[in-house]
Amino acid sequence: MSRSAFSAKVFAIYLFVVSPVLVFAPNVLLTMFGIAPTSEVWIRVVGVIAFNLGVYAWVATRHEDKSFLEASVYTRGSVFCAFVVFALMGLASPMIVLFGMIDLCGGLWTWYALRADARSPAPALAGLPAVGASVAGQ
Repeated sequence: MSRSAFSAKVFAIYLFVVSPVLVFAPNVLLTMFGIAPTSEVWIRVVGVIAFNLGVYAWVATRHEDKSFLEASVYTRGSVFCAFVVFALMGLASPMIVLFGMIDLCGGLWTWYALRADARSPAPALAGLPAVGASVAGQ
């Protein structure tokens, strides 16, 4: 498994841990981070979406899908930016930025790992031939 796929696999595991809490006991997580409890369904919807994103990340890591891994760098960075804006505008507790930090750090880890994978003499990402592999027609 490539370094970048491993970083995304860790992110998928994080999502698999957080998403059931958001679906079945969201206020436990919210109050733990100083965010007001809610009885609205939106937080449970976020849990379902987080689980689905975890599935996408998990499958992408199994297939060494470089395009997905690259896209995840940008989307996880944008989560951090959006959460900072939400906090600054008073739309959410500043504690939401902690969740954004997890996304940002994970995205940076994947970015650095993608760079390391590109420098590696044995490419492991989808679309790249393995060292010593013959290409059809050659």
